[in-house]
Amino acid sequence: MADTKSDLASIGKTPHTRFAVNVEMWWTKLPFLDRIRKSAELGFPAIEFWPYKGKDLKAIATLTKQLGIEISQFTAWGFSPGMNNPSNEDRFVATITEACEVAHQLDCRKMTVVAGNNQRGLTQDLMLEQVTKALRRVAPIAEKAKVMLILEPMNGRVDHPGHCLYGSVDAVQICREVNSPMVKINWDLYHMQISEGDLCGRLRDGFDQVGYLQLADHPGRNEPGTGEIHYNRVLKEAIQLGYRDFVGLECRPLKDEVSAARSVAAADIW
Repeated sequence: MADTKSDLASIGKTPHTRFAVNVEMWWTKLPFLDRIRKSAELGFPAIEFWPYKGKDLKAIATLTKQLGIEISQFTAWGFSPGMNNPSNEDRFVATITEACEVAHQLDCRKMTVVAGNNQRGLTQDLMLEQVTKALRRVAPIAEKAKVMLILEPMNGRVDHPGHCLYGSVDAVQICREVNSPMVKINWDLYHMQISEGDLCGRLRDGFDQVGYLQLADHPGRNEPGTGEIHYNRVLKEAIQLGYRDFVGLECRPLKDEVSAARSVAAADIW
C-alpha cells in the first residue's frame, strides 16, 4: 500500500534526535528550493547547506519561514583559500563578518568554517597555530553577532587528502585555546569514524567543545544502517551527554530519499 501524505510527514519527526537534511546531498536532481520543500514534506525540522555565495538567500529565507523549517547551519568558509595561511587572515575576517549578516538574514545560529588544505612551506604546527590565531581574531565578531562558528575536522583516508585538520584531538585543542562560547566544533561523526574511531569515547572527551553534530555511515557515506557505525548507540550517547541541537544528515541516500529517511528514523530508536 502506498504511503499517505500523513505517513510521509511523520518520518522526520523522531523522538530523541532532531535531524537536519543536507540539501546539497539529498534530492540533487531537483532545484534547490524544491529540496527544502521535500525535506519539510517528510517532517524534518531543519535543513543545512554548504556555501551561501551564489544562492538566492532571500528566497531561501522566505521559503523556510513559510514552511516552518529551520536552517541549522551553512558553510561560511571552505577549503580554499585556507584559514591556515596568514596571508588569508584579513579575507577570513571580512568573510566571517559578511557571513554573520547572512546568518541573521536566514535566522541561522551556526555556520561551518574549514581550516584549509595544506599550505606549501608551512608545517602542520604552523598551520594549526594560524587557525587558532584566525579564530581568536573573529571570535568577538561571532560573539557580538550571536552566531556560532563551528570548525569542521575532515578525514584524509577517503574524502579529503591534503587537508590540515583531521580528527577531534587537534580541533578540541584549538577551540579550548580560542576559549569562546561562539567557536566550537562541527563534529562530523563520519569523518571522526574514519580518522580515529572510538566515537562515543572521543565524544565524551571533547563534548565541552561540540557545537554541532553531523553523520553519515561508513563505508559509502550513505544513511545510517548501510555501513559499520551503530548510530543508535552513538546518538544515544550524544543525548545522554546533553546534546540537544540538530544533527546534520550530510549523507547520500543509497537508493531514494524516503528509504533513507526511514533508516535515519530507525537510528533514533533505543
